[in-house]
Amino acid sequence: MRGGAPGVHDRTPACGARMRGAAGWCRIRRLGRAPSGMPRRRATTLVELVLMLAVIGTMLALALPPVAAALDGSAVRAASRDVETLFAAAREQALARHAVVWVVFDNATATVRVRIPGRGTRTRAVGSMYGVALRSTRDSMSYDGRGLGRGAANLTVVLVRGRARATLVVSRLGRVRR
Repeated sequence: MRGGAPGVHDRTPACGARMRGAAGWCRIRRLGRAPSGMPRRRATTLVELVLMLAVIGTMLALALPPVAAALDGSAVRAASRDVETLFAAAREQALARHAVVWVVFDNATATVRVRIPGRGTRTRAVGSMYGVALRSTRDSMSYDGRGLGRGAANLTVVLVRGRARATLVVSRLGRVRR
C-alpha cells in the first residue's frame, strides 16, 4: 500500500497478478475501521439483546391468550363430539339389541359411561382426555328398545374449559343437538 490510511482501497499496479480485479487494480478489503474512523463492531451489545428480548416477550404476551383460547375451544369441541358419539352408540345398541341401554354421567370425574346389557360398560373420561369439566342436569338417561330416550326430558350436558363451552341437549325422543 502506498500512501493512504490503512483499510482504504489500495489501487497500485504493484499487486500480484492473482489479486487483480476487473479494472486491473488490486482490491483490499476493509477490515479494521469503519468509514467514520471508529473500530468496526462485530457483535451485538447487551442493550440490543435486552431490547430484543423485551420485544419478543411483548409479542408472546399478546399472542398467547388467543392461542390458549383456540386450544380451549378445540378441546371442548372434540369432547362434545365424543359425548355426542357416545349417545349415538347407545341409541344404536338399544335399537340393535331391543334392550334398555343406559348413559350415566359422573360430574365429579367428568366421565360418561354407556351400560349395554350383555356387553358391559363403555367408559369415556372426557375430563382427563380433553381437560374439560362436565355438568349435566341429570345423572343418567336411557334408550329403550325402540331407540327412544327415557328420563331424558331435555337433558342438558355442558362441557367447559376456560372460557370455551359447548352444550348438548337430548330431547325426549333421545335426539342429540348442539
